[in-house]
Amino acid sequence: MQNFSVKFNPRPQVVRVPLETGQSVFVVDDVLDHPERLVGLAQAVQAEFVQVPGNAFPGHQLRMDVAFSAQLDDFFRLHIRSLLDSRRSLQMVSRLSRVTLAPGQLDARQRICHRDSAGVDPHNTISASVLYLFDDVSLGGTVFFAPRGNPHETQTLVHDANALDSAQFAGKYGWPASYMTQSNMYFKVIGRVPAKRNRIIFYDGNIFHSSDISQPEKLNASDNVGRLTINGFFTCTRRAT
Repeated sequence: MQNFSVKFNPRPQVVRVPLETGQSVFVVDDVLDHPERLVGLAQAVQAEFVQVPGNAFPGHQLRMDVAFSAQLDDFFRLHIRSLLDSRRSLQMVSRLSRVTLAPGQLDARQRICHRDSAGVDPHNTISASVLYLFDDVSLGGTVFFAPRGNPHETQTLVHDANALDSAQFAGKYGWPASYMTQSNMYFKVIGRVPAKRNRIIFYDGNIFHSSDISQPEKLNASDNVGRLTINGFFTCTRRAT
């Protein structure tokens, strides 16, 4: 029987990557002892991946089991949580994720950068992680953005991305059918972290971000697993100031 179990690095080196806004992304390399086992898991359960209803992720996902999520949550609690102004963990979820959509298939929500804070009580914090499981770094890491407009203008744009169809949104904002990787008249790039196999990054889920996919033609190449990641989300109470 194939072994899909992994262990997290008990002595990680956490590297702070500053963003132009003064916020930070925290990066850990060599985070797992056997990352190839999770690739094997993804291949073994490929038929179980689904496009999650209501989720704007541009591809297919599979919720990780309780045992893995507990390990990821423990790693976050021990090494990262306090760095993101978070105190007590309330809820977390992790998913195997594989980007599959070609640029022309993206709806308006999937063309813009996004935050992970929808539905989260503003009195709490939301942190996110991405664990890269692929070898081809040209599939892209993660790019971070800050809005150029005021909060009302930004909220209107985000609302329209959820309410309008692709053609209406493109007509109103002149937004191309592509993955967002560069600055435009609405958002400015404030930093990016390249992908690396067995690298995990953690960041404040209120920061606008996007997968840094500049070569989407590689996403569904038959000779690799594609842009396979594990995405984690951590809701916590806010650290007292």
